[in-house]
Amino acid sequence: MQLPGVDLANPDLFLAGWPHEAFALLRAQAPVYWHEEANGPGFWVVSKYHDVLAVQLDSKTFSSARGGTLIREFDGEEREAVRSQLINMDAPRHTRFRRLVNMGFSPKMTNRLAPHIRDMAGRIIDAVAARGECDFVAEIAAELPLQVIAEMIGIPLADRHLIFKWSNDMIGFDDPEYGGAGAEVGKIASMQMYMYANELAVERKKSPRDDVVSVLMAAEVDGEKLTEVEFDSFFLLLAVAGNETTRNLISGGMLALMQHPDERRRLLADPSLMPTAVEEMLRWVSPVMYFRRTATRDAELRGQAIREADKLTVWYGSANRDEEVFPHADRFDVGRTPNDHLAFGIGHHFCLGANLARLEIQIMFEELLRRLPDIELAGPVERLRSNFINGIKRMPVRFAPERS
Repeated sequence: MQLPGVDLANPDLFLAGWPHEAFALLRAQAPVYWHEEANGPGFWVVSKYHDVLAVQLDSKTFSSARGGTLIREFDGEEREAVRSQLINMDAPRHTRFRRLVNMGFSPKMTNRLAPHIRDMAGRIIDAVAARGECDFVAEIAAELPLQVIAEMIGIPLADRHLIFKWSNDMIGFDDPEYGGAGAEVGKIASMQMYMYANELAVERKKSPRDDVVSVLMAAEVDGEKLTEVEFDSFFLLLAVAGNETTRNLISGGMLALMQHPDERRRLLADPSLMPTAVEEMLRWVSPVMYFRRTATRDAELRGQAIREADKLTVWYGSANRDEEVFPHADRFDVGRTPNDHLAFGIGHHFCLGANLARLEIQIMFEELLRRLPDIELAGPVERLRSNFINGIKRMPVRFAPERS
């Protein structure tokens, strides 16, 4: 059965934001759906909450390592580079590698950063507050996660915009602004980031510091130092994932508040709702749209026969709108509780930076609503052309200028 209007391999379907009507149709009529693929074997679409859970929690049957986490296939050297990334590993290898940096992202460690992150957020708002307008994405949403992750990894603050550009080029592989359908721009950006990472590594070998690069330089897995490819892949994942997803959540969360003025007024009147508001933004935006898994054996999911080597895609934004799990799922509710969304995934691959992301989001919105409570759209929102990342490229806003 082929459903009309459901072409999830076409990034144009996502240009106006999440195609919620298409996913509502999938959840209702074909929750485990075989999707044809123009230049590939096809893939399963898993759209309901409990099915996404089942796939994510059964990593022996549904592998991250076998085919990676994107729908597209990789060949040769590129495949080996993909397999060296943490998100494309299975246990026990994934467990050993993740343990290298896990402690640095624990609640205890990230909460120590709260005063410093609040200072950063304040300075970011200082830079635009007197003007009364700005591009929210580049000047506010991108800046905080870029500054935080750069400092944690050991990237000089002045170089953070290199990370911003390389991240855009790698994540925006389907967007004409960042190289279009060809992957060459993304490959070049990843090579540039690898070269940059290796320069930092040489410096840290000579003079270790209190940063992630120094930790990785000293790290051993099974008694062996990280190879250059393993180090480069670790660096790339932390640098890109550490800024891209949080940037898009802050942008999408601000857009949701502007589009739901009653909920914004509710939050302004009761700041104690901020923790639940952050969780609702995560559910509502779901910055990572899907991840792929590959079946390691024949299996069955909701009555559908899954064959060994089949591709499955689990769609977090659809799971987070599942009517059976979230009452009034299409309503943005800053007080929603419970809210067991899957924006950070679940299981072995639960987002390493979830604690840090939550902290950054909460602090940024506390400062924004305190200082720029009347912020509003000042022009069209430009979205990333992607079926992988729910991203906003530009979002012009205006607000009452802050007087010194």
